[in-house]
Amino acid sequence: MPPDIDPAAALTENDVVRWLTTETRDQRFIDNLFAELCLRLQRAGIPLKRASLHLLIQHPQWLGARILWINGAQEATITRVDYDVTQRPEFIGSPVEEIQGGVSEIRERLDRDPAQGRKHGVYDELRAQGLTDYVAWPMLHTLGKKHMVAFSTDRVGGFDDAHIATLQRLLPLLALVSEIRMKNRLARTLLETYVGAHAGEMILAGATRRGSGATVRAAILICDLRDFTRISDSWPRDDVIDLLNDYFDAMSEPIARHGGEILKFMGDGLLAIFPLDEPKACANLLRAVTEARQAMAALNEKRAAGSAPLRYGIGVHVGDVMYGNIGSKARLDFTVIGPAVNMASRLEALTKQLGKPVLLSREFADLVASEFKLEHVGEHSVRGFAEPIELFAYHG
Repeated sequence: MPPDIDPAAALTENDVVRWLTTETRDQRFIDNLFAELCLRLQRAGIPLKRASLHLLIQHPQWLGARILWINGAQEATITRVDYDVTQRPEFIGSPVEEIQGGVSEIRERLDRDPAQGRKHGVYDELRAQGLTDYVAWPMLHTLGKKHMVAFSTDRVGGFDDAHIATLQRLLPLLALVSEIRMKNRLARTLLETYVGAHAGEMILAGATRRGSGATVRAAILICDLRDFTRISDSWPRDDVIDLLNDYFDAMSEPIARHGGEILKFMGDGLLAIFPLDEPKACANLLRAVTEARQAMAALNEKRAAGSAPLRYGIGVHVGDVMYGNIGSKARLDFTVIGPAVNMASRLEALTKQLGKPVLLSREFADLVASEFKLEHVGEHSVRGFAEPIELFAYHG
């Protein structure tokens, strides 16, 4: 609650409307906005004890989210909802399913004989909390997007007609302010999903012009799966997709966990950077490689008996790269380019020739040699570079 507002002061419905329309522009997060709305509704005479928002979101891991406010709380809690929730008992026959199915209002008098009401377990839970009345409505966004908002009270006799009318009048405003924040979050989520968190932040900050970017010193990692052409030619399509997803999970999760940023997936390969402005970036890259190799070993053990183990090559170098927007006038890619990226790519290709799954350049090895055990594998010619390159293998 803002410090200049007396939490004990009474409000009118018009005060709540004014706040929603003119005073929420600086509130980025829908959960905080919803909690404050509930507190203001209480001060406006609505006997709220519990309220929830049920939102369908576009996220690669979750179908939706529930934002729950409980009486007395200054903040709401957020629970993520998995895609398989629609097959679970907590969803089947629930208010959310009814609203998504086209019901325009749900009203459940919890203080009446349960046999006369709906049978879903959520009503028993609310009844056990001492609540007497429950109401839910669809919250409509543009392009047919439908979410749900629900309110409960413990007032004897439940909500009266004036309470219900006030809540209904506020629904369009709540839909408007929630959609704005969901669109903002969606934009951020999509950028994080498709270009990475750091690149997404730069794009949201205005780096959308072709050629815009910066020179960054970074450790570069390029990984590629071996024999993918043979696999993709001989395996069913869905099995190939599942295999790629498992492989990318094994490689990507350690990279993200240790501060790296995956800029692109390239067929069966990936490109990631660890900017050197982060302390111990190079050491973190090798820690990520260690965990990725362990994850790949576990994946190979899990695969069907008789399947050939998945093999891969990783090339690592360090240097200055141009980090920014490249492409056509209408279609851009946020990526890194430069000789350092080319070197990492060449080292990855050499892993097959030298039989070493992970190859490091001398420049990178010098930055981690005191902390990691490396194998010196001599100087080797690298396509596109005039002088032979001194290489090291890492077996961690």
